[in-house]
Amino acid sequence: MRLGIISDTHGSLHAWDQSLDVLGDVDFLLHAGDVLYHGPRNPLPHGHDAKGLADAINRYPGKIIIARGNCDADIDQAVIDVPIQAPYAIVCAFDSSIMVLHGHMTSEDELAGLMKRYGLSLIVTGHTHIPSIVKPFGASGGVIVNPGSPALPKTAERRGTCGIIEYGIIRIIHIDDGSELMSARW
Repeated sequence: MRLGIISDTHGSLHAWDQSLDVLGDVDFLLHAGDVLYHGPRNPLPHGHDAKGLADAINRYPGKIIIARGNCDADIDQAVIDVPIQAPYAIVCAFDSSIMVLHGHMTSEDELAGLMKRYGLSLIVTGHTHIPSIVKPFGASGGVIVNPGSPALPKTAERRGTCGIIEYGIIRIIHIDDGSELMSARW
């Protein structure tokens, strides 16, 4: 099974298309929110086409799970056929429970607490536009992963990123060439 991870597309059809190109076929695509709107603090991303992105999501042939981000509005649900779940979604895959949420109102310590309380092995977040893979309980515990943003990256390189999980490995990859930025065993 392959899981694609994306967050913070902010209406960029270009970033969506590049992400899907490097991810290839996935069994599930997990989107951690901020789907269409770029937000008042962000510049308009390259390839911004919120209507085009909504249409692309509606035509996406695979399974997609979307958690609501802080820039997602009620009207977004009117144009996207996939439920935008708030404040989180739970997915069962790889015989594991995965929580997908935007993370804008939850600290890393709170995420670790949720992980422990509910027996989650993976939490997917977004919001910061900075990719990360954190193991709050060391090698024996779960993983918190933020795939960064393909549309408005806030890393020093300013290269868009997304994530892929397969064969027990979580990888954050650049959307422009598929090169690996970071990885961890899951």
